[in-house]
Amino acid sequence: MDRSQGRTIVVDGDACPVKKEIATVARSFGIPVLMVSSFDHVLKAEEGVTVIQVDRGADSADLYIANHISAGDVVITQDYGLAALALGKRCRVLSNRGQEYDDSNMDFMLESRHAKAVQRRRGHYSKGPKAITPEEKVFFQHKLTKLLTFLQENVQQ
Repeated sequence: MDRSQGRTIVVDGDACPVKKEIATVARSFGIPVLMVSSFDHVLKAEEGVTVIQVDRGADSADLYIANHISAGDVVITQDYGLAALALGKRCRVLSNRGQEYDDSNMDFMLESRHAKAVQRRRGHYSKGPKAITPEEKVFFQHKLTKLLTFLQENVQQ
């Protein structure tokens, strides 16, 4: 993976439904992509995309990402814990639905995650997230493009 530019898009790839959109946008900006997933998920490297596969452990991909990101990277994840770690390392963080995580909303999201975990321990299970729609994929692509454009125009950020 070429980090000579100083910025990489790092993707928590296990359950990411917008891998194709990420690769397309990244290529248009000339930014390398690092997709990290467990061995349970088969990802293929392509132009500009490096694939790293890690153990099957529940947090293996998250730990790998947390240990390999740098300030200025863009992290794509739906995991609030990983998002918080990435923000602490001065990365920009997007969900796979295009929501940007930042310090102003992270406490609420972590509290929400904790509350849901408490409910699961009590035997109350909710449905997972709805499948992403084609419109949401376009929205994500727009948000990633907008973020990368902003970062390109504001290099000191």
